[in-house]
Amino acid sequence: MAAAGGEGPERDSDGAGEELELTPAQLIRSLEQAWLNEKFAPELLESKPEIIECVVEQLDHMEANLKRAKGGDLKVSVHRMEIERIRYVLSSYLRCRLVKIEKFFPHVLEKEKSRAEGEPSILSPEEFAFAKEYMANTETYLKNVGLKHMPPNLQKVSLLKSVPKPNLDSFVFLRVLERQENILVEPEFDEQRDYTIDLEEGSQHLIRYKVVAPLVASGAVQLI
Repeated sequence: MAAAGGEGPERDSDGAGEELELTPAQLIRSLEQAWLNEKFAPELLESKPEIIECVVEQLDHMEANLKRAKGGDLKVSVHRMEIERIRYVLSSYLRCRLVKIEKFFPHVLEKEKSRAEGEPSILSPEEFAFAKEYMANTETYLKNVGLKHMPPNLQKVSLLKSVPKPNLDSFVFLRVLERQENILVEPEFDEQRDYTIDLEEGSQHLIRYKVVAPLVASGAVQLI
């Protein structure tokens, strides 16, 4: 688990005891990075429950400090504005994830079902429960409103086929955080061939999302 102020470890995806201590500023930057990536990525990204938990704890700590501060102090107003800003980012991040779950729920559940052991989950336990309930309610609604009135051979529908998949071919803007070499780029036209590019640290690019999806997941690039 990520921890602000060195209060706990951050575990890697397979649950090993790798520790990474984050300062409060680093924790908020991690939240903002996860928020921007989630906002601009066409697919649902890996869940960040450790960051969410620690941000909530940090907000509680900041609220407690404000209650002990002297009234009328300018610093109190500044800190309260910062708390509201962080709450907005956190709420927007969670809301963005819920919108994607509702939009792509059969594909999200299928991806979660087929992920390999030790591979990071794209859903938190709460999101997984929400996605399953959303799918069950959708199936019940379709059956009660339309399917039961159809001929028997038309009373089944595959939501995996009916609900559009995330468009991984869409283009995204990104900023490079760590230099990357020999990134394979697919051609835009049939007469072109595949080619490779280097991404220099600090540079910005407009590129097809599926080309850089692994770099987004690893934190080597930041969507903007």
